[in-house]
Parts: sequence; structure tokens; C-alpha cells
Amino acid sequence: MNKGKCFIDEESINKALASRIKPSKEEVKDILDKSLAIETLEPNETAALLNVEDRELWLSLAEAAAEVKKKVYDNRIVTFAPLYMGNFCVNNCSYCGFRKDNEVIKRKTLTLEEVKREVEILAGKIGHKRLIVVYPEHPSTGIDYMSATIKAIYDVKTKTKRGCGQIRRVNVNAAPLSVRNLKHLQKVGIGTYQVFQETYHPKTYKAVHPKGTLKSNYEWRLYCMHRALEAGIDDVGIGALFGLYDWRFEVMGLLYHTRELEDKFGIGPHTISFPRLEPAANTPFAQKTKHRVSDEDFKKLITVIRLAVPYTGMILTARESPRIRKETLFLGCTQIDASARIGIGAYSGRYTEQEEERQQFLLGDTRSLDEVVRELAKEGYITSFCTAGYRCGRTGKCIMELLRNGQEGKLCKLNAVLTFKEWLDDFASLKTRIAAEGILRQEIQEIKRELPQVFDNFKQLYERVENGERDLYF
Repeated sequence: MNKGKCFIDEESINKALASRIKPSKEEVKDILDKSLAIETLEPNETAALLNVEDRELWLSLAEAAAEVKKKVYDNRIVTFAPLYMGNFCVNNCSYCGFRKDNEVIKRKTLTLEEVKREVEILAGKIGHKRLIVVYPEHPSTGIDYMSATIKAIYDVKTKTKRGCGQIRRVNVNAAPLSVRNLKHLQKVGIGTYQVFQETYHPKTYKAVHPKGTLKSNYEWRLYCMHRALEAGIDDVGIGALFGLYDWRFEVMGLLYHTRELEDKFGIGPHTISFPRLEPAANTPFAQKTKHRVSDEDFKKLITVIRLAVPYTGMILTARESPRIRKETLFLGCTQIDASARIGIGAYSGRYTEQEEERQQFLLGDTRSLDEVVRELAKEGYITSFCTAGYRCGRTGKCIMELLRNGQEGKLCKLNAVLTFKEWLDDFASLKTRIAAEGILRQEIQEIKRELPQVFDNFKQLYERVENGERDLYF
């Protein structure tokens, strides 16, 4: 802690939000220039953006957010799938369908064989290369189970049309762990370690996480990323569940968390997530929350997060409807899930529709990966399935430097094209292949024009992918 105090200073956050009312156009322009220079904003600067009321100024913010995203990540969108491993939980969070006292939920923990069957569908039928694996807080899904299931996921190899389907990166969303257990996870070979604070507002946190549960300890959860970085996990992901408290306060909390990690470790979060509270089985809290975030405010918070932490990856999940995902993607998001199923065993199970009593909340977008890739191509985005950076050491401080100076976008464009071509040949429908032809040609021409020094090597790798080789990268 900082002189014995938590880095989330509620008084300072409220003071900043109250003092930066109706910033001038000149003030906003100076702040946007800083974002476009890929510099993390100060709390007062972020508070000023959150207090913009003028509609034309908001349009300027949205344009700047799109420009920041293009500068850092180009027009790539990374896709992934969530894989829920179980729904037994020792906690009793008032907003969660998996809470301990919710008797309508059908409880289950996946066996190793069931995990493998899920992955066979995800990697062999759908074509995913990366997962976010979600573990509840319960003895049945502790560190030994986590290690065994992650190894099982990496071990699955399944035949596709022309190659081999395999998960190449496993990101983990789990409860806060000790440094010892985090070191264990790091050795297993995880990608990003995600823990969301849910709400940064201490009083609200206490109200929705009952006393006597593991999750009721605000500071233990808040400092889990410090422990992860100390344990050698380079990439960490933070987030807030919008709808528990005022959305402006939560954005400030995410900024404070970012700046704390930058100050202590020299790197900020690899990703920031911003899920909205959704209905869940037998969870009246979700229906009566006083802090529900409107679609308009949702767009604003995405915009401000992109501008406040310009280098971070931003994850827009299938909690949102296809319409909202389409409308908000250009504001700076870099990762989305597709073909998402969050029921336990839902990918290989017999049920295909959402079943409220089997999952934590209801999804807003259940479209297939093929459909999502097709829409992205029509909108001018290339879908990246690349995981090469993590195997080439472009993590932690290394990737942060590349993101800040605009080099990561160029490096990843090469691998995005190679993995996109691989996925199209192995999994895409005819409609999607036709829709993707234009964006693929455009990207190849851009590589030839902007990266002539590596184009010949790139072309050789591309031709090898066309001939059926897989997992080739720079």
C-alpha cells in the first residue's frame, strides 16, 4: 500500500469528478492530443472527459478514440471464446447467478474428458485459437484442477479441413490467488490473468459481497494484480461490472488501477473489460439496480477508457447485443468473443439454446464465429487469430513499448493475415470467404506498400499457409 493506504482514493475520485464540470473545447483538445500521443491520462484529465456534455465534443472524443485504436492496433480485431469450467461457488454475490445460495442453478464441474470434448468443438469445429477459461471460487476448481485442465486444453489436437485445430493461448479468469499459486499458473503457460474488481466503490463492494465470504475482502481482490506481476505473469487484465455503481466512478477506478500498476511495475493492464450487469436466474438485484448503464452511457465509457489508457486491449463481450457490438466496436475495442456459450458443457452438450439455470447470466449475442467474422470483414476489419507474440516474448514491458510507439500494429498485421488465411481455409463458409476476399487483398497490398523489407518473407509464409501448413508466424 501507499503509506498504509489503498490506491483507490474515493475522496480524490469524487473531488475530481465534481471539479472538472463542463471542460472547454481547448481543454478537451489538449487532453485528446495527449491520448493520441499514447500517454496515460491523469485523473483530472479523465474526469474532464467524463463530464463532457456537448454533443459535438463527444463526437470529437469518439473520433479520437477510433484514431487511437487505429494507431495502436490498426484495424485488427482479435477473437476468443469463453469456456466456463464449473458453477459451484463459495461466494454469495447478490448480482450473480452462481451465488452459493441460488438453489435454481444446476451445478456442475467439468471433468478432464469433458474439457477435452469442449475444446474439440472449439478448436476443431469452430476454429478458435484462444480461450478465456473461467473458474469459480470453490475447492473443486482449485489450483490443481486449474493446472490439469489448462494442460488438457493445450494437449487437444483435432483434424480440420486442411490442417490441425488447437488452442494456442489460454487466458484465465479466476479468483484472486496467492503469489505461490500464481507462480504455479505461470509455469503451466497461461496467457493473460484476469480478475475484475466488480466495483471500485468500497461501500458498494461491501454491500454486494456478504461478510464472511472470501470475496468480501476488498483489498485482497484489489491487489491480486500486484501479486500476479510479482509472480512473473506478464499480462494482466482488469475490469469492472458496470451497473453496480456509478459508471463514471468505475472508469476512474480503472484508471487509478492502471496508474498504480504503471507506477509499481512499469506496465499497465494488458486488457480492460467493461461488462454490463445482465439478468440471471433468480437474481432480483440485476433487475432493480439503481445504476443501470444506458446504451448511450455505455458508448461514452468505452470512449473514455480508450482515451484514458490508449495502449490497452479492450474486450467487448457477447453480453451485448449484435447491434450494440456493431455500434461500439469502432470506439476502440480490440477483442470480442464469438460462438460464445457460457453454460457448463454447452459447446459439446445436447442443448443449444441458452438455459438460464445453467449459466451465470444471459448472453446478448449468440452468433457463430463465422457470422461475426463475415460482419467484421464487411465493416473493414481483419479478424486476427494470432498468438505468436506470446511465444516470441512480446509480452509485459516489451509489448507495452511496442504498443506505445505504434510498432505492434505493424508486427501483428503480418501474423493477422497469415492466421486469417489459415482460418478461412479451414473453417469459413462460402459466404464468409467471399466477404473476406476484399479485406485480405487490401491487407496484403498494405504490407507490400508499408513493409517492403519483409514482404518477400511474408509472401513465402503466406504461400505455405495456402499449401496447408499451419501455425506459421513472424
